[in-house]
Amino acid sequence: MKRQLEELQQLEDRIRMGGGQARIDKQHRDGKLTARERISRLIDPGSILLEIGLLIAWEQYDGQAPGAGVITAAARIEGRPAVIIANDATVKAGAWWPETITKILRAQEIAMRNRVPIVYLVDSAGVNLPLQDGIFPGQYGAARIFYYNSLMRRRLRVPQIAAVMGPCIAGGAYLPALSDVIIMVEKTSFMGLGGPNLVKSAVGQVVDAESLGGASMHTRISGVAHYAARDDAHCLEIIRERFRALPEPPARPRPGAPAKPAEGLYEVLPEDHRSAYDMEEIVYRIFDQEDYREFQPEHAPEMLCAQARLSGHMTGVIANRRGFLKTATGPRVGGIVYTESARKVAYFVETAERHRLPLIYLQDVSGFMVGVEAESSAIIRAGAEMVETMACATVPKIILTVNHASGAGYYAMAGQGFDPNFTFAWPTARIGVMEGDSAVQAVHGPELEKLRREGKPVPDELQRRIEQTRADYERWLDAKYAAARGHVDALIDPLATRRILTFALEVALYHCHGEHLVLETI
Repeated sequence: MKRQLEELQQLEDRIRMGGGQARIDKQHRDGKLTARERISRLIDPGSILLEIGLLIAWEQYDGQAPGAGVITAAARIEGRPAVIIANDATVKAGAWWPETITKILRAQEIAMRNRVPIVYLVDSAGVNLPLQDGIFPGQYGAARIFYYNSLMRRRLRVPQIAAVMGPCIAGGAYLPALSDVIIMVEKTSFMGLGGPNLVKSAVGQVVDAESLGGASMHTRISGVAHYAARDDAHCLEIIRERFRALPEPPARPRPGAPAKPAEGLYEVLPEDHRSAYDMEEIVYRIFDQEDYREFQPEHAPEMLCAQARLSGHMTGVIANRRGFLKTATGPRVGGIVYTESARKVAYFVETAERHRLPLIYLQDVSGFMVGVEAESSAIIRAGAEMVETMACATVPKIILTVNHASGAGYYAMAGQGFDPNFTFAWPTARIGVMEGDSAVQAVHGPELEKLRREGKPVPDELQRRIEQTRADYERWLDAKYAAARGHVDALIDPLATRRILTFALEVALYHCHGEHLVLETI
């Protein structure tokens, strides 16, 4: 665990440097803060900064697109949970890569689902033109950003504040235009459907950027922007002022304390990911000791279902136990979903939905049970019930993958395809349809069985293909691989799990208090 965390930290540190020190220095020479400096000054002192999709685009574009050129995060601003999207101008002038769209859409979805305000810190040269075919068209291309803008503004009444702190060109100008409040920074910001060069070639007009689309023009003549800021610091203060105009955020409950200290989380998982461990050692170090009560502990114990508080908030917890478990009906294998455990979870989720309890899933699942007895017990129907109740539950759902997330068990444990509010993973997470050894049997099993029957050795060429299959699956099952493709929102340090889950839960609960927020003034 510690080795994987060190590797992850080194990778994240490199990504957070964006385009490198030379480009950071240029941003300062241009009179601008970097995207990370802007975020740091915008959010509340001491607030958690929960970055979403930090590893996206890792291992792509020869390392030229760290973070896909955009920072997407959740934090507190004036005490209120908020989503922040900030173009990183140190990465190819903040241009949009295909994965930039992926990150922006995910951040907007978090704001929409949880009804929390969203802030856009715009500083972008627009579409990365050589890659436009992966950005411009399609159902989930750049147009989807503006679709979500419109839904938040007209239907969901989610506050949107846009600060143009650099260039904002072409279709990208509709992102601030579809926001509730637009702030521009004098001398350093530009907003227009075309820059001076395009205007000259298209209509023959010769004009400078400031006259065409600067802060003065848009706040005094066009009226597109609402406020002009002197510099970045003044712009950020105006945003915080707008947040102070929002209704008061819901009160937070008095937090309890876990039964065991978080420090032990590093030692819970065994060196071999296939070995057994005690899931309660994780649960007791994350959730409050007060009011903890397991549901049906003696029935289908391979699934742990419990009522538990997280920093004072009452939740429903669903977790996979590992190892061999003794039951009245015979031994069970932890990490496997049986017919009885699927029905137990389905009932627990239905009850949580009736009681309006948010659900937190701790995933370490290898899949559903197979075989004659399992099929005869109608495991397909029971699994469908487990999936259906989870999919239709309207309470917040937060996922933490600690180890395995395999097969249909991953789906039934509220996999990403079922729109959980947040998805997190430890660096030890392994997300895939199956493990490498199982894949070898599925892909090469018939050949191996034929050779065994004929008493022949395994040829070198077949052995190479077997080893390649194992290597491919090890790469695909790496948690960093999943995070780089957006299959989880963030990889987190086990010691930070309680704090991150608490913040994510408070974001998810924000709209559950009947607060359909609107800006009081523009």
